[in-house]
Amino acid sequence: MEPKSNSKWEGKVCTKLTNATTNQVWLLYKDFFNFHKWFPSLATCYGIHGTNGEPGCIRYCAGFSIPSNDGDNKPVSWSKERLIVVDDDEHILSYEIVDSNIGFKSYVSTVKIVPQGGEGCMIEWSFTVDKVEGWVLDDLVKKYEVGLQRMVKRMEDALASFKPEG
Repeated sequence: MEPKSNSKWEGKVCTKLTNATTNQVWLLYKDFFNFHKWFPSLATCYGIHGTNGEPGCIRYCAGFSIPSNDGDNKPVSWSKERLIVVDDDEHILSYEIVDSNIGFKSYVSTVKIVPQGGEGCMIEWSFTVDKVEGWVLDDLVKKYEVGLQRMVKRMEDALASFKPEG
């Protein structure tokens, strides 16, 4: 029997936002049913159960950043994700994948928006997932890094367009 310690992968990526406050980013991020507005490789995201932002709600996401394991017939990757924690005081959101075609089993992700003094904020995105056959953990972490960097750029651009001039 294989040891249990090798059955899980854990990863964490962080990116700093210099032109946005913790509260500004939190309001964008906790809009659970509209994550596609910020995450570039996500073509669609919408609610399929419950109330947006309340634990237990479920969203459907589809995109292209992680290949599906359905072969050539279904090239779009999709997942159904359940919101499990929303902590407005600590700016923490956790969700789990309940169904997908990308090979993730027992996947839980946690995002925390951390204040950086007077210098913006940091998004910390961590995940735990069962090992995925045919994948390398470092490649998965790199996908998260690139996705998070692109997401931060979109968020900062959107927030900059709402700032009053003068």
